[in-house]
Amino acid sequence: EIMGSDHSAPETSERQLRPISLAEVMKHTSSDSLWTVVNGKVVDITHYVEKHPGGKGILAKMAGKDASEQFEAFHHSEGARKIALDLAIGNYDPVSDGDEQKQLDANGSTAQPAEKEPGGEGGKGKRKERAKKDDFRRVKILYGSQRGQGKRYADCLAKTLDCKAVSMDAFDPEDLPTLKTVVLICSTYTDGSPPKSGKFFIQWLSDSLHDWRVDKKILSSTKFAVFGLGNSVYTDHFNSAAKTLESCLCGLGAQKIYPSGVADANVAREKSGDSDSGFKDWAQGLLDHLRAPNKMKSLPKAQIDNKEQKQENPDEGLVDLEDLGAVMAKSKKDAKEGPREMLTESLRKSLTKQGYKLIGSHSGVKLCRWTKAMLRGRGGCYKHSFYGISSYQCMETTPSLACANKCVFCWRHHSNPVGKSWKWKMDDAKLIVNGAIEKHQKMIKQMKGVPGVKPERYKEAFTVKHCALSLVGEPIMYPQINEFLGLLHEKKISSFLVTNAQFPDRVKHLNPCTQLYVSIDAATKDTLKAVDRPLHKDFWERFIGSLKALKQKASTRTVYRLTLVRDWNMQDVKAYVKLLVLGLPLLIEIKGVTFCGDSKASSLTIKNSPFHHEVCTFGQSICDEYAAMFPDAPNKYQLACEHEHSNCILLADTKLKVDGKWQTWINYEKFHSLYQEWKETGKEFTAFDYMAATPSWAVYGAAEQGFDPKEERVRKKGKKAKQKRLEEAKIAAAQQSNIIGVVS
Repeated sequence: EIMGSDHSAPETSERQLRPISLAEVMKHTSSDSLWTVVNGKVVDITHYVEKHPGGKGILAKMAGKDASEQFEAFHHSEGARKIALDLAIGNYDPVSDGDEQKQLDANGSTAQPAEKEPGGEGGKGKRKERAKKDDFRRVKILYGSQRGQGKRYADCLAKTLDCKAVSMDAFDPEDLPTLKTVVLICSTYTDGSPPKSGKFFIQWLSDSLHDWRVDKKILSSTKFAVFGLGNSVYTDHFNSAAKTLESCLCGLGAQKIYPSGVADANVAREKSGDSDSGFKDWAQGLLDHLRAPNKMKSLPKAQIDNKEQKQENPDEGLVDLEDLGAVMAKSKKDAKEGPREMLTESLRKSLTKQGYKLIGSHSGVKLCRWTKAMLRGRGGCYKHSFYGISSYQCMETTPSLACANKCVFCWRHHSNPVGKSWKWKMDDAKLIVNGAIEKHQKMIKQMKGVPGVKPERYKEAFTVKHCALSLVGEPIMYPQINEFLGLLHEKKISSFLVTNAQFPDRVKHLNPCTQLYVSIDAATKDTLKAVDRPLHKDFWERFIGSLKALKQKASTRTVYRLTLVRDWNMQDVKAYVKLLVLGLPLLIEIKGVTFCGDSKASSLTIKNSPFHHEVCTFGQSICDEYAAMFPDAPNKYQLACEHEHSNCILLADTKLKVDGKWQTWINYEKFHSLYQEWKETGKEFTAFDYMAATPSWAVYGAAEQGFDPKEERVRKKGKKAKQKRLEEAKIAAAQQSNIIGVVS
């Protein structure tokens, strides 16, 4: 009745049940005939497995066996016991089993008598030791991991306990009731959801907890401990997956044997020195608990596999358990000294390994590959083609390595800190600017003697003329950003500032810069949330507010920056066009996402990188849709420039087209003059006051496709590379002819 079945079988007492041996039961283990033994009765569960509230897996695995112990461990209800009796087809006959075993032995069974344990009475000492090891081996470690850190922790613990660590998606949750002790390690992903590998496992637990048909003591024989991984900057969802695990396990009767732990990836946390020390502390306590406290010996080091990590992995190896005290002492000392530094030792080590030159406690500079390329006469970046910068005189830096988003396409693989507001120690703007220039010049110096470096460019490269504030993080978060920009302009260094549109007030009060970008990573609220994974709950309102603030920056060239990710954000052209009206940018950069290799921080693959012709088609669609939706608008957009090598195009307001020629380049001397006058007298100026003519080779549709003919283009060698270029050229040529016709 509980299962909604019509059990019309007569009471067991009214039926004559024949004796059945276990040997006969063992013959019925196929899907068309499943028998098991429950409390002295042989039960035919062939047709019942599909109706079982706990799933057919548990019953199917007990086919051919005596399941009495497991049946009683789950504290089945009277209704369930009645069902078992109704399904009984015979009485279990252990006597027959004995006779059959004798017969098997007589016929040459391979069964051997048990060997006696050496040493005294059965070798009690060795049996105890073996039993202890067996207890540890019976501990099962399950993990759900997004970036691999959870797996690393699980492997560490498994190695120490000499047991197995298994991914949650490789473990059947229906087997949970058969486990004696289980340790669960799980990270929390976007919106508090578990990682992909743990979704089904946790959903199964949740469904079982809320299914009235499932006995709420089903896990009463299972002991557990939980460790979570998360980031406390996501206050609403911090460590949610681990908390859900604990709640469901307790609700199903499992016994929690040790307090839950968490590794907090928030670099501003106060309780530990880095994200690994939380695990070390918790693991030490758990291991002490599992071992006999009165006979506990020194704990073996829970070594983490310290194989060479890939560049995107910021975790360099965990602190030894015995060093935890020193870490905690340092943490308490730091808390007394006021705001923490943004960069912990582990972050410094990781970023330095990636080639960053760190400045003070929260800034960095790195030599761009295009700087190196143009030093050798091998072409400049897209900013050279679009805006006329000298790439070999450009410095890529940031005054804030922290960001308010964790974008899926982040080319830094999330090795930088995150935060919703500035809460760290702050370095002076002058220290950062001077430090960035000094370290940039040192990196330029290392290019001396590199084959192909042009002597005249090498000499000029020590004079920084441009600054790309797009290295990593969110520069506009830095409280002294206006002072920082002012110092750059005093040194006649142009500024290209990028913001992720999460700080509208900072955009509103920003002083003039050479060019101000806002990243438009998606056109709708839901897509932006999925792509950028912002920390702020009101991220969409902040995003819209930043676009509206951009509209008021008359003295600055404003840019919408779109990064296209195939299958993620290339669908809704109309929604993008609606965002254009809010900010009316002078320029729109559209770039296909660059695949930076496999990363545990992101699920993107090379398939998510669109071809150049797809980026061009998308750009033309934006222009066409804007004209169709706003036919009376005073401004129009057209494809102005391209840089095929960077898979990037530029749409521009037609106001930058003077006498039929594009004026997307910048007169940098004029900008610095206008800025200085504004600073001294307050005289306003506009972006049109410092525009300059775009050379023909950089204009969209030119044969050079944005590559400066004065430079030498070096292509990859090999048949595959050549074949790929030919195929892409054919596709691009066909696409190009269609688009050029529309533009004309």
